[in-house]
Amino acid sequence: MLSKLKHRHLVSLIGYCDENSEMILVYEYISNGPLRDHLYGKDLPPLSSKQRLEICTGATRGLHYLHTGAPMGIIHRDVKSTNILLVENFIAKMADFGLSKDALTTEQTRKHSWEREFWALCARPAINPALPREQVNLAEWAMQLKLKGLLDENIDPTFFGRINPELMKKLAEAAEKCLVDYGVDRPSMGDVLWNLEYSLQLQEA
Repeated sequence: MLSKLKHRHLVSLIGYCDENSEMILVYEYISNGPLRDHLYGKDLPPLSSKQRLEICTGATRGLHYLHTGAPMGIIHRDVKSTNILLVENFIAKMADFGLSKDALTTEQTRKHSWEREFWALCARPAINPALPREQVNLAEWAMQLKLKGLLDENIDPTFFGRINPELMKKLAEAAEKCLVDYGVDRPSMGDVLWNLEYSLQLQEA
């Protein structure tokens, strides 16, 4: 199954070894490591606003392919910053999807897609029990700030001021739609991808 999944934004399986009770999978070289290192690492320069949006958009393209372009629809059930890997030029590739179960719904992944967007903007984990109670869940806290008109307080200080204000508004509106309680009311992964691509155009304008 893994060998049949070919996409620019999926980590490529090069080969495997199954010998003497030892099983090894060989993947392409990941020159820039996982997204998590660049969001939370102290020894790496901060990602630019354009890089963050390109990474989010690339990862979403990979997820969209898994949902609609793979031989059988595949849902990535473990979307997190350690599974978004960055190769040369910071091109994002989704990893650790090979053992994901086939599914009939993409509700949870659509929620994760925008939680991932918040990671990239805020440079903090989606869940952080060490924070005050109202701030533990990043997405919920961001929506509370949006209602109060204080969403800027949720943005990574190295990123704030570099993002198009109209873009910030569009991202917040799209995120809010993805986080509603009922899956039937959430946008499709294709809609999520369209919003990210449009947001990237706004940032480049």
